Formats: sequence, C-alpha cells, structure tokens
Amino acid sequence: MSIIYTLLIIAVLVLAHEWGHFIVARRIGIPVHEFALGFGYKLFSVTKNGVEYSFRLIPLGGFVRMAGEDYGDDFTDAAGYSSRTPLEKISVAFAGPFMNFVLAIVIFIIIYAFVGIPNPTEAPILGQVMEDKPAYSAGLLENDKITEVAGVKVNSWQEFTDIISTTEAGTSLEILVNRNNELITVVVIPEFDKGSNSTIIGVLPLVNYDKQSILTAIGLGLQQTYELTTLLLAALWTLVTGGASMQDLAGPVGITKLVGEVAQIGWIFLLNFAAFLSINLGILNLLPIPALDGSKIVFATIEGVRKKPISPEKEGFIHWLGFLFLMLLIVVVTYNDILRLFKG
Repeated sequence: MSIIYTLLIIAVLVLAHEWGHFIVARRIGIPVHEFALGFGYKLFSVTKNGVEYSFRLIPLGGFVRMAGEDYGDDFTDAAGYSSRTPLEKISVAFAGPFMNFVLAIVIFIIIYAFVGIPNPTEAPILGQVMEDKPAYSAGLLENDKITEVAGVKVNSWQEFTDIISTTEAGTSLEILVNRNNELITVVVIPEFDKGSNSTIIGVLPLVNYDKQSILTAIGLGLQQTYELTTLLLAALWTLVTGGASMQDLAGPVGITKLVGEVAQIGWIFLLNFAAFLSINLGILNLLPIPALDGSKIVFATIEGVRKKPISPEKEGFIHWLGFLFLMLLIVVVTYNDILRLFKG
C-alpha cells in the first residue's frame, strides 16, 4: 500500500504543479501541445481542444509541452514561449511552484476546518496502536486505559511513556489495562526505535480534534505553510553550507518508506505529509538549477536586464544538461535509500 499511497500523492502534487504552468500559459496565449503525467513511454493519451493529455510509464513527474520551448520547435513563432516577454516567461515558470504552495494551504485548511486541531489527552488512554509494533502484537487495542505498568500505578500519559522509555528493549513488561470496565493483563516486549532513539511499544495517545471556523482555518493554513517553508529553507541552507550530506536526502524509495510509516499513524498525518511534500516540491522547483523552473526564471530575468533573449538553442542545451544532473541525483539518493533499507 505504501507504493500506491506514494504514487497517488505524487500524482496529485504533479497535477497541481503542471496545471499551474498549463493554465497561465493558456491565459497568456501560448499554444500547449501536451499535458503529461509521468515520463518515458506514453501509455495512453486523449486529445481535446488541440491539447494532448497523456499518461506516461514513469509516474515520478510530468510536464507541459508548449510551443517554442523544445528542440525542433519554431522559435520564431510569435505565440510561442521563446518569443514571449520576460515577465510572461517568469509568470509561466513561477505558476507551477506557486500551485504547490496553494495546494499545501488548501490541504491545511481542509484539515483545520473539517478535522480540527489535535489535542492529545493527558489520560493514559491508547489512541493509535500501530501495526507491526509490540503493542499491536501483544493485543493492546485503541481506547484501552493503562492502569499499571510493571506493578507501578499510572495516572497520566507522561508517566506511562516515561516507564516505557526507561525499560530495556526486549524485556517483558506486564501492562494492566481497563478495557470496557474489565481489567486485563497484557505482556508487551518493547523494542528500540532508532528514529526516536528510545524504547517504544508503538502507541499514540487518544486525540481529540477541535474544528476551526473557515476564517481561522485559512489563517492557520497560511501560517503552517509559512513555517514549513522557512523550516525547509533552513534545512536546504544547512545542506548547501555543508552541515548535512547527500546521505541525508531521500529519494523515491525513501519517500515511499516514509509514506508507509506515516500512513500507519493515520490518514490525517498522511494529508499533513502530502502538504509537506508539496511545499518541498515548490521550493525545489524554484532553485536556479537548469531544467527546473527556477532556472527559467533566472534566464528570463537575465533577458529582461540585457534587453536581449538568450539563444533558445543554448538555453535548451543548458536545461538538457540540468536534466541529466537531476537524473544522476535521483540515482544517487535512491542508492542511499536502498543502503538505508538494508542497514535498517
């Protein structure tokens, strides 16, 4: 299921991104030849109003093919992309990443307005019991109220987690729970979690959700998007300045693993993660790397300053080199993802 969830999320993020390019290009009057989801071999397509809508073999991206943009196009076509003003080119390039930020905001608004802000209860009552974890294997269930752990009475969630985290992994732990007014003893064997660097059994507290008004949800959605954007920019700066390495990056395999882990916690968390990935995609595409939207914005800005367009052939060749670099980067991070899987 992790692969399916990942492909669905990527499809939605790419669809929003490419729709931004598509709608602005059409509004400006640039002819669009193809709107594609995926890369590589064309699996099927439908042509409507002169635009070919296609789905391709490798579902890890997409593109909008406009007139006057690719090799073989007529770069003298006044309606084509290459003949447009710098401001129009910037508008088309920026629209894709912008829609990823809009999508993140919309997701957060939906969560806050229709689900609410999560407020974990202080009582030692189980909420999510994650599959393939010690608590699930031992038979603990959602809404079980913890009363004792290893003979020690428990009155709060903090007391419960403190006992778990200080227990040595692999040690049998008797937990007394109140289930439907019946006391039941369950034996759990905690495990060590590298992510949190502590002993866990795989449970989350019971959470109550406080729904917000639409206006409040909009404000919170904008705030959450802003905070995550600044956080990701700070992380990117750490990578650029050498504070992090390529091994810290996640590729398709790593993202699929993360999606699977988040999906186990719940669909609300999966929606939040999708919004996070959408912001990530928006920021990534604004980087001034050839083949990305950021580089197109840079080329258009240079054109506006020097009052003369860069040769479409030269610009296209630079973007082609950038595409090769990105493909190499994907291979490297995927290799790191696979190594991490084997190393656990």
